[in-house]
Amino acid sequence: MDLRDSVEQYLTDLGAAITYPFETWRGTIGLVAVAAATYVLLLLSTMPAFSLQMLGDGLYWFEYVLVSLTETVYRTDGWTGLAVVVLYALLSGIAVVNAVAQFRFVGPSRLADLTGIVPGLLASGCASCGAGLLGFLGFAGGLAALPYDGALIRIGGLVLLLFFLGRAGHPERCAIPTEGGK
Repeated sequence: MDLRDSVEQYLTDLGAAITYPFETWRGTIGLVAVAAATYVLLLLSTMPAFSLQMLGDGLYWFEYVLVSLTETVYRTDGWTGLAVVVLYALLSGIAVVNAVAQFRFVGPSRLADLTGIVPGLLASGCASCGAGLLGFLGFAGGLAALPYDGALIRIGGLVLLLFFLGRAGHPERCAIPTEGGK
């Protein structure tokens, strides 16, 4: 198999992995739920002290916090920054739905294909500070010292998610080619 065939197979597998959650209502609902939860978590991680203070006073502040932090991300990095957060949330939803399906169909043996998602989740991108979930782990200061305010880490997280989704492919199909074909 030459490089061109490898790239074509990878892109085919990536397309299959991305479209898998939309094959059933259950997968689509799972994708939306995980993507929404990831979006909220990424937004809350942009300003953890603000989030904890406001939500500590009562959950009735949740809508205000969500709108304020979305506006902060937009005002800080514009549409590009907000798009990175949304894209990251969608890819995270796809990755989780695929991991659950893969576990259900083939057991834990092939879940090693999706282990690369963990670094992407940890290095993910809150668009305003670059810290993502690492901010909750205490690494926000180190990421703030990186060039371009950690934008390369955010892009790296997205690339890792795309790479390992393409490597894993469709959760219900065998990734090992047969003798007679692909």
